[in-house]
Amino acid sequence: MNQITTSQASLEDLAILQQIARETFFETFAEANTEADMKKYLAENFSNEKMTAELNNLESQFFIAWHDQSPVGYLKVNFGMAQTELKDSTSLEIERIYVKNAYHGKEVGQILYEKSLKIAQLRNNAFLWLGVWEENKKAIRFYEKNGFVAFDKHIFKFGEDEQTDIMMKKVLG
Repeated sequence: MNQITTSQASLEDLAILQQIARETFFETFAEANTEADMKKYLAENFSNEKMTAELNNLESQFFIAWHDQSPVGYLKVNFGMAQTELKDSTSLEIERIYVKNAYHGKEVGQILYEKSLKIAQLRNNAFLWLGVWEENKKAIRFYEKNGFVAFDKHIFKFGEDEQTDIMMKKVLG
């Protein structure tokens, strides 16, 4: 397999980012959710308006993973007030790491995670944190392998369904 590369996404990458975001989210969660909830979530969370605002937020960054000329995954990190919960100035939130199913096990997720780790280190953050659905055992194992530990839980509303996310963090030092 050719090398995976990453690039920081900008507003010019909106359509590519929307495509990879919708595709990977659907692959990851469609089986466990209703079609109506999935359609609503994809339409609302990956709309032009919402993603443009996220791309324009100076406290968020997106990175696209590429295999040749094809986007195969992406990363979204937040700091400061862009964080979804903690809003801790000493932390970096990994809001999303999503990889196409066909690229699972091919180090794409690891490359994206290492990108977030490098950003946190450059920013002198004390820790990284994220929320991961309690049923996503594969992702939980991935984060545990990379030194994350559970520290709390929160409810993620998906349509009418309330799902529990495990909040995990990795202290940097």
